[in-house]
Amino acid sequence: MQIFRGFHHPDIAPACALTIGNFDGVHRGHQAMLALLNNEARHRGLPSCVLSFEPHPRDYFAGLHKKPELAPARIATLRDKLTELARCGVDQCVVLPFDASLSGQSPQDFIDQVLLHGLGAKYVLVGDDFRFGAKRSGDYAVLDAAGQAQGFDVARMNSYEVHKLRVSSSAVREALGRGDMEAAAALLGRPYSISGHVVHGRKLGRELGFKTLNLRFAHWKPAASGIFAVQVHGLAAAPLPGVANLGVRPSLDPQDINGGRVLLETHCLEWPDSLGAEGAYGKIIRVDLLHKLHDELKYDSLDALTQGIRKDCDDARAFFASTRRQTTRDRI
Repeated sequence: MQIFRGFHHPDIAPACALTIGNFDGVHRGHQAMLALLNNEARHRGLPSCVLSFEPHPRDYFAGLHKKPELAPARIATLRDKLTELARCGVDQCVVLPFDASLSGQSPQDFIDQVLLHGLGAKYVLVGDDFRFGAKRSGDYAVLDAAGQAQGFDVARMNSYEVHKLRVSSSAVREALGRGDMEAAAALLGRPYSISGHVVHGRKLGRELGFKTLNLRFAHWKPAASGIFAVQVHGLAAAPLPGVANLGVRPSLDPQDINGGRVLLETHCLEWPDSLGAEGAYGKIIRVDLLHKLHDELKYDSLDALTQGIRKDCDDARAFFASTRRQTTRDRI
């Protein structure tokens, strides 16, 4: 998949089949829409294209009005969103900066300047709740009328449901917020995961006997937080079991090297000898968050923190043992 920041780039296809949205999480509803988009693109001999935005429009308005509570919890980093879009077979993705200029465009200006002049859209697929333009004044009817007048096709896809539940980014956020990783996985069609480069941290974990792999979560408000049993992909031929903390580490000094930033800190219960002590830094890994053990806790001392981590490791091992037993019973 080709990725473009903005549409002023010579390698962007001159015409495309397009869909528009934030695609936070790329859940099963998104996946169904992208499958339809790809099918239409093939029939028309066009590349499929996703138009998305960074930051999320609600992030932008929350900052503009100084009301951080209005910002949505973020399901996925931009890296993970783009990875999932590529897995869905999209040919190109254009990421537009959502700013004052874009937010102030009228619906017709957005159609003229972005969809037609910028992207050469010949077919536009949107969801049933799609809104666009200043003050969200544009809707499907506006877009459809413009398509008939200006020579591009417009289609709308109805909501996607699983067990009578509408699949949406909001539903995924709610499942992650209450720590129901099984429900989140059902909505996403895969385990909830976070990926990125392993970065250096304070290295307190190795001092306590629990070396960690640190990934930064760029957004300040992740949809999930707490302590999880996880699997780590990218360090060995098979995924490695582990336990991870996603959050701001309330037991540590806020002035430490990563103070105030959201980190995913993962301790592998098994460590490949081939990597050596420093073998993971700089590697890109993916961590699947399979089961929530508990919320983040604040410990009063390093001894208490060590005991807490040790218990979390034991609980994660118990989870994996139980999962293996269930898998064995299912096979029998």
